[in-house]
Amino acid sequence: MDRVMKLASQKAVVIFSLSSCCMCHTVKRLFCELGVNPAIHELDEEPRGREMEKALARLLGRSPSVPAVFVGGKLVGSTDKIMSLHLGGKLTPLLREAGALWL
Repeated sequence: MDRVMKLASQKAVVIFSLSSCCMCHTVKRLFCELGVNPAIHELDEEPRGREMEKALARLLGRSPSVPAVFVGGKLVGSTDKIMSLHLGGKLTPLLREAGALWL
């Protein structure tokens, strides 16, 4: 859990992902299309990835635990929450507030 929280606070937007996950790809693509340069941690490529995946599942209260998106060091959620914020026009202001977007 400590490692997850430490990594989550190192950049304005942090995404924990699996390289083979299509929903993770969708979320990563959305942030890139918005002009955000997130830190991306592919858990299947991390030495302690399984441990981090379990910690994320506890934080999210569900499994699968990816994608897990942190903005400004705070857990925002997974695909459903990110898409809901985006479609509701609330994602961009959140990203600006965190310093992930300039405009």
